[in-house]
Amino acid sequence: MNRIDEKFSLLRRRGETALIPFVTAGDPDLDTTYEILRALERGGADLIELGVPFSDPMADGPTIQRASERALKKGTSLARILNLVRKFRRDSEIPLILFGYYNPFLRYGLKRFTRQASAAGVDGILCVDLPPEESGELKQWTDARGLDTIFLLAPTSDVGRIRLVARQGQGFVYYVSVTGVTGARRRFENNLHAQIARVRRYTSLPVGVGFGISTPEQAALVASFADAAVVGSALIEAMEKAGGVREKVERAGQFVARLKRAMKGVSKNVIR
Repeated sequence: MNRIDEKFSLLRRRGETALIPFVTAGDPDLDTTYEILRALERGGADLIELGVPFSDPMADGPTIQRASERALKKGTSLARILNLVRKFRRDSEIPLILFGYYNPFLRYGLKRFTRQASAAGVDGILCVDLPPEESGELKQWTDARGLDTIFLLAPTSDVGRIRLVARQGQGFVYYVSVTGVTGARRRFENNLHAQIARVRRYTSLPVGVGFGISTPEQAALVASFADAAVVGSALIEAMEKAGGVREKVERAGQFVARLKRAMKGVSKNVIR
C-alpha cells in the first residue's frame, strides 16, 4: 500500500474527506514553493497536487495560467521540480501528486521521468491532457515504478469512459465538477452529488472533486458526498493578493486551514 492508498484508508476510518490543495511549482520561485508545501501540510492538507508549469495549459483558467507563466519565467523545469520534491521528502510523508501536461513528461523521457520521480518521492502522476485510451506508454513506466496514474472524469463522460478509468486508474478518480477550465466558481451543477454516485457504481477507488471549489462552504458541501476536495485557483488567488513572500506562505496555510475546519465533522451522505 502506497502513501495515497494509506491516506485515503486512514481518512475513511475517520469518516473524513481528503483536502487536496494544488499549487504551481516555481510560483513565485522554487524556494518559496518549498515553504508553501510545508505551510499547506501544517494547515491540514491531506495530499498535495504539485503543478508542473507548461506554456500551453489548455485545461487551466487564467489564474493557473498566470502561475505557470510566472514559474516558467523563473526558469522552473521538471528536473528542478523533482529536486524540490526530493528536498521536501526529507521532512514529510504527505502524498504528492505531480499534475501536468504530457509534453514536458514526454520530452524529459518517460522512463527517466518516472524513475527519477519515484526516487524523489512522488506518489502519483495526473496528466491532464492524456486520456486513458492513449496512456499505455506512460502507464508501463508508472506501473513499473509504483507510481499511481490518476485519470479525470467529467460530466460528459459516458459509461464506457467511466468503466475504462475504473479499470486503468489508480489512487483516486479526479472528477471535474464542470464542463470547462479550472477556476473558482460561485456554484456547482445541481446534480453533482448524483454524478459522483454514478461514478461510484463502477469503481471502488476514492472519488475526488475538483475545478471550482473556492470557499469553505463549497468544500464542506463536497465533503458531504465525495472522498476528496481539490482546491487550486482560489488558493493561488489568495496568494496573489499577498504583499510579499512570507505573506504568501502564511496565506496558503491559513486558506487551507479554513477549508479543512469546514470539512471536518461534516455528515456524510454517500450514495452508492
